[in-house]
Amino acid sequence: MPQQTLPQAANPAALTEALRHAGVLPDGHVVEIHIESDQPTILSRILRLRLSYDRPAPDAPATVFLKTGLPGKNDGVWNSSRQEVGFYTTIAPALPSDIVPRCFSARYDDDTDDWHLLLQDLTDTHVRVTEWPLPPSQPQCETILSARARLHAVWWDHPNLGVTAGTWPDAAAVEDWRQRGTKHYALFADRLGDNPPPERRAFCEAFLDAAPRLLARLQTRRNVTIVQGDSHVWNCFLPRDGNTGVRFFDWDAWRPHVPTADLAYMMALHWYPDRRRRMEQPLLDHYHHALLANGITGYDRSALDDDYRWAVLMQLRIPISQAAYQIPPVIWWNHLERIMMAVDDFGCREFLK
Repeated sequence: MPQQTLPQAANPAALTEALRHAGVLPDGHVVEIHIESDQPTILSRILRLRLSYDRPAPDAPATVFLKTGLPGKNDGVWNSSRQEVGFYTTIAPALPSDIVPRCFSARYDDDTDDWHLLLQDLTDTHVRVTEWPLPPSQPQCETILSARARLHAVWWDHPNLGVTAGTWPDAAAVEDWRQRGTKHYALFADRLGDNPPPERRAFCEAFLDAAPRLLARLQTRRNVTIVQGDSHVWNCFLPRDGNTGVRFFDWDAWRPHVPTADLAYMMALHWYPDRRRRMEQPLLDHYHHALLANGITGYDRSALDDDYRWAVLMQLRIPISQAAYQIPPVIWWNHLERIMMAVDDFGCREFLK
């Protein structure tokens, strides 16, 4: 990939227009762009750009992040780019300004599938919690979950959920979920050969067949919110000074959902049993207290436990789909083993009886 070739959204005229529209460049122009870093991920390209202006621009950013598609690669299977652009255009404006990076421009072209996000650079004020895959400390997890509870509370049982903010799965969507899961599982099983053993195969197949019953939890439309989806701890920035607030990023999997989906993804899917058994319940307590502090009522601790058990089981779909989408085995294989241990710890097989 030609790392030093700037995408169209990063030319001086496009950046000037974006920053002017965002209200941070009332006059003047971007005249020079320097690539500070250029990082490809599985589905996107993230550039850190240093900008020079033709006159003093005290409100304009010195650096920005531009997230865009990889040249020659379309992620239409996941539709993640459209989803993330939609988050910054419809969901982020209703959130507190200190909980996601500021977005100066979010564009998706339906004709070409070209897209980009122009985002605030938080390098000087924030830091990733640890180097992947090292887990954070309990105090760091508490900080993350306090911020997540605050975010969840903004959209808790909001009337726009499923209306202007995402969609709820109808009967056709549930059947599509089951059918796609079945196809993904066939690919997944082919990759594993003799693994998993027959008992685990039967369990995974029963899980997919139970989709209509399992997804009925969403149809209650109660105690639901906007979830990040891809809510592992490395998709947030912690403040360097402890005062400026956590920022959550990577919103290509957001949707209206049960709030514990974010918690199970963070802990049950990513943590091995010793750590999870030691920290999980105290952190669920912490999250619940934070919900109450943010004004959420009618959702007691036992309801949170029930939803968490349900969400743990629902994470089983993650490694199955990741294997089908050719995510590296170092990710999905470990996810599979961890979530199966969590399923057994929480007695989640009872949901399939």
